[in-house]
Amino acid sequence: MASKNPSFLCSLLSLLSLLTLSAQSPHHRRSKPPSILVPRSHPIQAAVSSTGFAGLTASFGFDIQSDDPSTAPANGGEWALLQKSVGISAMHMQLLYNNKVVIFDRTDFGQSNLSLPDGKCRYNDEKIKVDCTAHSILYDVASNTYRPLMVHTDVWCSSGAVHPDGTLVQTGGYHDGDHKVRLFSPCDDDQCDWQELPQNLTVQRWYASNHILPDGRVIIVGGRRAFSYEFFPKNPAKASSMDVYYLSFLRETSDPKEENNLYPFLHLLPDGNLFVFANQRSISLDYVNNRVVREFPSIPGEKRTYPSTGSSVLLPLRLPGSGTRSGVEAEVMVCGGAQGGSFLKAERGEYVAASKTCGRMRISDPEPKWVMEEMPMSRVMPDMLLLPTGDVIILNGASKGTAGWEDADDPVLNPILYMRNEPESTRRFVTLNPSTIPRMYHSAAILLPDGRILVGGSNPHVQYNFTGVRFPTELSLEVFSPRYMAPQYAHLRPSILSVEGSGDGAVSYGQEFSITFTMDFNGGDREITVAMVAPSFTTHSFAMNQRLLVLNAVAVQRLSAFGYKVTVDAPPSRNVAPPGYYMLFVVHDGVPGQSVWVKMN
Repeated sequence: MASKNPSFLCSLLSLLSLLTLSAQSPHHRRSKPPSILVPRSHPIQAAVSSTGFAGLTASFGFDIQSDDPSTAPANGGEWALLQKSVGISAMHMQLLYNNKVVIFDRTDFGQSNLSLPDGKCRYNDEKIKVDCTAHSILYDVASNTYRPLMVHTDVWCSSGAVHPDGTLVQTGGYHDGDHKVRLFSPCDDDQCDWQELPQNLTVQRWYASNHILPDGRVIIVGGRRAFSYEFFPKNPAKASSMDVYYLSFLRETSDPKEENNLYPFLHLLPDGNLFVFANQRSISLDYVNNRVVREFPSIPGEKRTYPSTGSSVLLPLRLPGSGTRSGVEAEVMVCGGAQGGSFLKAERGEYVAASKTCGRMRISDPEPKWVMEEMPMSRVMPDMLLLPTGDVIILNGASKGTAGWEDADDPVLNPILYMRNEPESTRRFVTLNPSTIPRMYHSAAILLPDGRILVGGSNPHVQYNFTGVRFPTELSLEVFSPRYMAPQYAHLRPSILSVEGSGDGAVSYGQEFSITFTMDFNGGDREITVAMVAPSFTTHSFAMNQRLLVLNAVAVQRLSAFGYKVTVDAPPSRNVAPPGYYMLFVVHDGVPGQSVWVKMN
């Protein structure tokens, strides 16, 4: 018999609504963490996962399994064109803590498609006598607007890292810029611009890589015919110290005629040493004492660094709780690349199929070894970025050839998602929806504070060339929204209200601090994680300084029907989290909210 009680019908409808919403969760439970059932009138207690990425699970009385992201038809994400042209091609990108992005190209090809303001011009250009066009912009994420910036020397194929105070330290380049150090400090009045320092680097740095260090300095490693590393600023405490340090590893990994060791992959390890990968080899470098601590096994298969360009990430670091003796495990992933000899063949118009493999190596193991996997398609010049969920997105590039002028063919338009905690290896890679714009040589991508991916650039030509070529110079900016950005998951998206236990947005090492947030949805078996992400300097398929830390969750409380507070342990040391600005994300059942900036100091 049907009930005529209106309150019963309302309750039933509410229950059905909760069940429907819960079933739409985008989070794929690859290894379901333990959870607890708590009456709704009680604060939620923490149930810490020992497996997977999830750091905390709070159960509200329902246990609804999510759908499978590898089979659902709408799981492929969405592309949107932000700007048809910003006047320059985005070869280099850096997100700053005020949610603006410094973008720049090179200066030695002639005029760009964007004028400098107020009659500004450069008079030292090697291509034209007077250049009154911009080769750099500042892009405002919130307003989708940009303004021109002025670089003074050639920044072609340069590198960078963000100083702990938020200033971009940008180094090297080509010809008149190859020894230069430049700064860009964020501002809110649109008056800031590039500053070039009078002091120079010790040697030329063209195709070098940078990394921020625990002491706040920047290390600059390698470059063309630069088998060494140096620091900015130099250590004033060691007046007798050398300015440049020879690293034989870089000479040993340089192939005749092709090199294949430029833009080496750098990752700061939790023990404070620097992981350096070039060609197919890798080492742990004690840069303080200028010694190689150990050499790791060579990665099987193809060459992996420029011009046989692959990409690399340090997979998310899962931090133990304060007071525990367990260390931080570190694992590196390298994907894509090209066979030896591919560059020379591409110079003759023969494009060899790129690498289809990825390798993972747990650096912290007593006997590290590469574990190899296959991507759905071959890829050279891929960009690899860490998503707030802990997954890896791989996008841009080509399936044949190498990096270099006109040296690649067959653009790969589909990003792929790598779900590192999926136990079935055949299900870890998911092919996502394609862009319509080829992103070949000299393209770039970065993670934005809301979890989207900003993509720009692509110019495989010596000049800007828009007609009569297969892959015209790209001046556009577009954005890729992963599945978790879809409107149907808005009810799961956390909104951070405050970060407590930090002064002026600063967090101290080892301290506990709390994040208060709200959600529009009340119910379901849900995982809550807190992640800190360092913004990357991206160029030439490598996101320098990229880092994702999964914070240990101490407790979570319900403050109201839709309000919560999660308490976490801050990173324990500067080796684990170099000082500076990080995007702080709360991730709810695979859906990240808008991040807020915190500063580690």
